[in-house]
Amino acid sequence: MNTETNKYFLPAAVILAGLFIAGAVFWNGSHPKAANPTDTNTAPVVDIKNVKTDGDPFIGNANAPIVIAEWTDYQCPFCKQFETTTLPQIEKNYIEAGKVKIVFKDFQFLGADSLVDAEYARAVWALYPAQFPAWREALFSQEPQENSLNAADNLKFVLKVTGSVAGIDVNKVTADVKANQAKYDAVIEEDKTEAGDFGIQATPSFVVGTQMIAGAYPYATFQTAIDALLK
Repeated sequence: MNTETNKYFLPAAVILAGLFIAGAVFWNGSHPKAANPTDTNTAPVVDIKNVKTDGDPFIGNANAPIVIAEWTDYQCPFCKQFETTTLPQIEKNYIEAGKVKIVFKDFQFLGADSLVDAEYARAVWALYPAQFPAWREALFSQEPQENSLNAADNLKFVLKVTGSVAGIDVNKVTADVKANQAKYDAVIEEDKTEAGDFGIQATPSFVVGTQMIAGAYPYATFQTAIDALLK
């Protein structure tokens, strides 16, 4: 590779690396796209006090002093990255100590499979809240590439994951989804609309106090934000 080529290749490589260090999947109004969350010119003005959290699934002590809201799409690869790398550290150091509660909000925009996943998440939470963390972990850890399955195969995948979690009756969950699908779809859409009201365009996105964190940032970013609120 000659010097002239190097001049253009190296900056491009740095940019691409940045997309995956603090990755997020962004919504541009018609199609999702990978983007660097730090590219936005102004950060949304947010406050966790203004986030609706009643009824949404959560992990942690219900009365924890710090509440974090997380918007996710169950097919989002960067959501999977956060769930499998950063969240376990937050759980160990803050959630298990009763200092933090994370409320899970829906921002399902990657396709019909995302909506089905979210419907089953709502049903699991309604019927088996104690098993919900294990179900969510199982789904994300095994989630295939986004939109890589047809509708029938995605449903089989969700049913397989649901049935694999101890203490969950997959038949009861399926029946609950069928009985309450319209209700679940409505609250899923409410979460997505609320995200838009806060200027959220990426998954995963978080509100921590009055700070917006858009992207699957490493643990240190969340540690700094949480510690500032605990002081």
